[in-house]
Amino acid sequence: MELVEKGKAALIASIESDAQADKERIIRQAEEQAVEKRQYAEKKVQSILDEARQKAEEQAEIIKRKILSDVGTEIKRSFLREQGTIMQNVVDLVEKKMYSMIEEPCYSNILINWITEAAIGLDVESAEINASEKERSLIDERLLSDVREKIQNNNGKTIELMLSESSPLESQGIVLTAVNGRIAFNNQVKTILSRNQRQIRIMMYNILFSDNQEV
Repeated sequence: MELVEKGKAALIASIESDAQADKERIIRQAEEQAVEKRQYAEKKVQSILDEARQKAEEQAEIIKRKILSDVGTEIKRSFLREQGTIMQNVVDLVEKKMYSMIEEPCYSNILINWITEAAIGLDVESAEINASEKERSLIDERLLSDVREKIQNNNGKTIELMLSESSPLESQGIVLTAVNGRIAFNNQVKTILSRNQRQIRIMMYNILFSDNQEV
């Protein structure tokens, strides 16, 4: 009888031991699974956040480009609407700047270039030069000698140049007239700006919009 009781006790102890081991294994597995699920959940949440952040950044970039594009387009439209006024403002500024240069020592070189260009374009044997009163005072024999030398170096031709006896021009710049009076070359500031109006418009447009070409 005693042996039976001992065997029974041993069996119960074995069952309890196995049950405790199973319990610990189940708890351990549950904890491991909980850790894995928590890590998975954290990764999933981070992935969702990263995706949301990326989409938000993409949308923000799209909106930014749209705003910049709309602004650029509106600026261009405004420029086209107001280009006449803008052009006149630029011309006025250039004229004022050119007029202020008359008193500078380098202005004689500007006159030399204008007279040389006009003489080459006119292509006559003799011509008269007229200019504003301030500019006429700068046109002396030394300046004319420099002009003749530049013409000679450019096309090998000689030209007789003299100051016109007509009244000084009201506007800045020079007008070269053939002695027979039939043809003239106008290199006044207003005329030069008018001849280069297209290039000035292109230059203004590029300055205003070159930074927005990729928008």
